Amino acid sequence: MCGIVGFTGKDDAKKIVLKGLKKLEYRGYDSAGMSLFNHYDSRFDVFKETGKVRVLEEKISRVRLSNCGIGHTRWATHGKVTRENAHPHISSSGRFIIVHNGVIENSQELYRQYFPDYNLKSETDTEIIAHLIEIFSKQLVIDNAIVTALKLLRGSYAILVVDNENPELIYAAKNRSPLLIGKSDNGCTIASDILALIGFSDHYVPLMDKTFSICSPEKIDYFNFDLERINPPYLKVEAKIEESQLGDYDHFMLKEIYEQPKIIKKIANNYLENNEIKIDHQIIKDIEESDKIYLLAAGTSMHASMIGKRMFEKISNKDCEVFIASEFAYDLPKLSKKPYFILVTQSGETADLRSCLKAVEDLNRPTLTVTNVVTSTLAREASYFLNVFAGPEVAVASTKAYAAQISVLMLLATALSKKPHNLTYDFDKLIVSMEKFLENNTMRELSSEYLKKHNCFFIGRGIAYDLSLEAALKVKEVTYIQTEGFASGELKHGTIALIEENTPVFALIAEKNKNDITRSNLKEVESRGAKTKVITLKSLARKNDIFVDDVNLFLAPVILVIPTQLLTYYAALERGFDIDMPRNLAKSVTVE
Repeated sequence: MCGIVGFTGKDDAKKIVLKGLKKLEYRGYDSAGMSLFNHYDSRFDVFKETGKVRVLEEKISRVRLSNCGIGHTRWATHGKVTRENAHPHISSSGRFIIVHNGVIENSQELYRQYFPDYNLKSETDTEIIAHLIEIFSKQLVIDNAIVTALKLLRGSYAILVVDNENPELIYAAKNRSPLLIGKSDNGCTIASDILALIGFSDHYVPLMDKTFSICSPEKIDYFNFDLERINPPYLKVEAKIEESQLGDYDHFMLKEIYEQPKIIKKIANNYLENNEIKIDHQIIKDIEESDKIYLLAAGTSMHASMIGKRMFEKISNKDCEVFIASEFAYDLPKLSKKPYFILVTQSGETADLRSCLKAVEDLNRPTLTVTNVVTSTLAREASYFLNVFAGPEVAVASTKAYAAQISVLMLLATALSKKPHNLTYDFDKLIVSMEKFLENNTMRELSSEYLKKHNCFFIGRGIAYDLSLEAALKVKEVTYIQTEGFASGELKHGTIALIEENTPVFALIAEKNKNDITRSNLKEVESRGAKTKVITLKSLARKNDIFVDDVNLFLAPVILVIPTQLLTYYAALERGFDIDMPRNLAKSVTVE
């Protein structure tokens, strides 16, 4: 969930690490720090501050040129948000400096075993790693000392270590947390996200679990934890700088809402040819031979998966269940005899989903990751992956990935059905309809009128109920308004007690046979003072409704979600909140 950046080479490490940390701000964090080698004093200086990267930038503004450094943005897990708990952390003698993403589950156990009399300077699990490395460095060469310490750790980590006695080297290792090592003619850049490599590295290696690297300005060596040399293949950095820049938009969230038609077009271009669906035949064969599909996901991806369940059951006639990843991983349900697991994740690094994959690995059943990051851990570890082609999603609140996931699941369900279809037409119509609504966007006024209270509700039936959960999640994530999504028939079973004068209630309607009954539920809350609005399709619309053009029912959430995303954006804008980096949230949830 945190960000890591390191550089050693011919260029200015301060500039590269700082720019990298800024690119990773979207991941969510509460403090930032950096360690840079000071050539004049022949040592690594450490700087860290709570708050934003810009606060750290001011502190290091007078730092002279350095060619080696590491940096970190922290999202608090162990210990409060303080300067002492911010990274980097230093070993007891000051020789080793370390940054770390992840959670060390046995940190207190290691503390009691190896240095119970030492007074830790922080509340973090990371500091313990630094002290362990120093303990072992007294008997072992540095490579062995680091690996020996890492073998004792239980949990997840991506770490960078610098050593005052070897100031041109950065040591890197990982287990269950992402870490990428990039190279160019100017040196080596290391980061937890490919966005931080753009512009600084031409090629990169995504480190595998329990591997170790020694990075110098001239070369990069890779080893397993037995220090046996390995030679992982380099991948080309394909992402473009402009994809991670704001352009003409004020916020990434707004940019990414407006990018959605382009994303759907990219999906259609990659998966449809002459109305034929281009998905690996082995994926289709494996699903056909299974007796049940299990969709595993979290947050926004889970809401997309709920719609995916309806597609698999109604289009493909295939039994399907959706599970919250964090629940499934530690409380496996009774599984069918031949399950097929689909993991839906924006980042491909979601820790809860990695735990799911580990929980089912003994079943020897095929797995499929549907993700936005094809170089991610879950894309590599599953049997297969499908790319959703959403491109970098920088705003913490996911928008375009949701639309992309639904679209790819629709293609997969249709391919599995082997029935005649006209998805080329359906996608073309969807794209045109999305562009039309965005061009005539009037949601700002509606947001100002409706989202004034401390609470809010979205209601719906059928596929619109699934959508109501996603709409509510966006509002609570970005505006901090207490918002809930409900099946509209459930309001009268308790929740209607929360309706007060002018409580905003939005009804989402996507199906004709649910139109009248949902509006009837809306009347129930209106009679108790609620301020209501319907968001629906044109063919179902009535006076004063917000509506979008009609599209294929299973793709309707892709366009109906846009008015709710815009409502959210403008409400947060009016409140003056940090739209792209909401409080307490992180983009890629790599801790359980």
